[in-house]
Order: sequence, then C-alpha cells, then structure tokens
Amino acid sequence: MHDIYTEITQRIVNALEAGTPPWVRPWSIEADPTPKNAETHRPYRGVNFLTLAIEAQAHGYQCNHWLTYRQAAALGGQVRKGEHGTPVVFWKLREIDADDNPRVIPLLRCYTVFNTAQIDGLPPAVAQPPPTVPAWSGDEAAELLIEASGADIRHAGFKAFYTPGSDYIQIPPRTTFAASSGYYATTLHELVHWTGHPSRLDRQLRGRFGDEAYAAEELIAELGSAFLCAHCRVDGQLQHASYISNWLRVLRSDKRAIFVAGTKAQNAADFMLARCSETSGAEALAA
Repeated sequence: MHDIYTEITQRIVNALEAGTPPWVRPWSIEADPTPKNAETHRPYRGVNFLTLAIEAQAHGYQCNHWLTYRQAAALGGQVRKGEHGTPVVFWKLREIDADDNPRVIPLLRCYTVFNTAQIDGLPPAVAQPPPTVPAWSGDEAAELLIEASGADIRHAGFKAFYTPGSDYIQIPPRTTFAASSGYYATTLHELVHWTGHPSRLDRQLRGRFGDEAYAAEELIAELGSAFLCAHCRVDGQLQHASYISNWLRVLRSDKRAIFVAGTKAQNAADFMLARCSETSGAEALAA
C-alpha cells in the first residue's frame, strides 16, 4: 500500500497553505452536508470527512455522496475516463494469536471513492437524490446540543475560552455576534474543549504531541466544532486563524497527526451528540 498517511496529510496541508481549511464552509447551503456513501448511506467520519470536504469544495460538487468503483458498477454506473478518485480509510481489527498470547491490532485499510458527479449511468435517485428538508432549524439543533451538554456556560466579556481548572466556558453575549452562526460555531468550539476534561473524555495529548499538545488541542476543537456545525447545519467558521502556522508545523512533522486529531475530534462530537440523544430520550419518556 502506498503511504496513505503522507498522501492525506499533504492534501490537508495544501488546503491550509491555500488559506482554505477543509472544515470551514457554509454548511447550510446543503440540506445534508455530511459526506455519505451513496449506496449504504453511511456517513464518512473523522479524517475521511476532511478529505472528502476538500474534494467537494475544490470541484464544486453539488452532492456530497460517494461510491467505490465496484459499487458504482454494481449500480449500473461507470466512472468517466480521466476522473480521479479520493482515498478514504478505515481501521479493521485483526486478532493475532502469537505464542498463546492473543491480541487485537488495528489495521489501516484504504479505498478509493468517486463523487456521484464523476459517474455516468447511475439511477437518478442515486446520482441526484431529492433534497431533504431539515427536521429542525440550525439554531434549534445547536441550542439542543448546547443545552444537553449541561456545561457551565457564562455569557460575559469579549473573549471566548474554556477554563479546565474551574471547568467552565465563557462566551461573549449573543448580541455581540454579527450573526447567530458565529455564536453557535464559537460555543461548539469551546464545548469540544470542554469534552476533554478528566471527568469526561480525559483527553491527554502531551504524551502523543509533546510541546505541540496545545496546537493539537486547538486543531481537535476546530475539527470537532466543524463536525457538529455540519450536523446542526450551522455555517462553519475558522475560530483561530492565527493557529494555522502551528497546525502546519505539526502536520508537516508528523504524518499521522491529522488521523489522531480527526479521531479525537470525532470522539468529542460523538460525546456531545450522545448526550443530546440521551436528554431528548429522557424528555420523551417524561412526557
């Protein structure tokens, strides 16, 4: 297998160098902006979310649905000559029994996928599925996430931050934001930081990133916020443009860093969404 770590890292480095972070985009332009497999409808997660976002933005694809060459052929489609696919990865657990000491190791697998806009002959429902109507507005979804977190959020001052020692978030008053999307993107960013507290996900980065732990944590918060913004259909925003040079330094020196950051960001987003689901379920039972 070619060095997929280097290839995907370089794609993200190129996007950052061009000033277009792949997680920053107006999510609300699509009814469902999360990249999905067009056959299974399963969403792509973690680092795959980022690589497919890069391709969708670069080529202006209107539909964020993807297929492998084999899936396209099974549906009666044909990838057009000259089209280039995009790599996606996943981990497969493999059990190894060595010297009566069984253990499970993760193996990285790589597939190439094509956007449905790169494929001819697909059934209309697959090639251009009908737009779905969001079940709620972006503001409502974001409000549910924030409320369900149970985080101590204090509206004051002119700076947004999370304080691990006191375990609270400060956000400037809503009226200081030019648009509601800015308020929600900022709050979700700080909530991703909040998930790293020892009482929650206990995100320890110094052992993995050393002196770059702070930059790595900010990258995780940016990515996690982007995943949540996409879920809520809130316009994504770059919270800390000044950190781009730090992120580039981390990515250039460590080809696996974006994979680790993407996984931890996805874990943070999943943690938030699970709390929201639990709260909604409890309210439904109470009703």
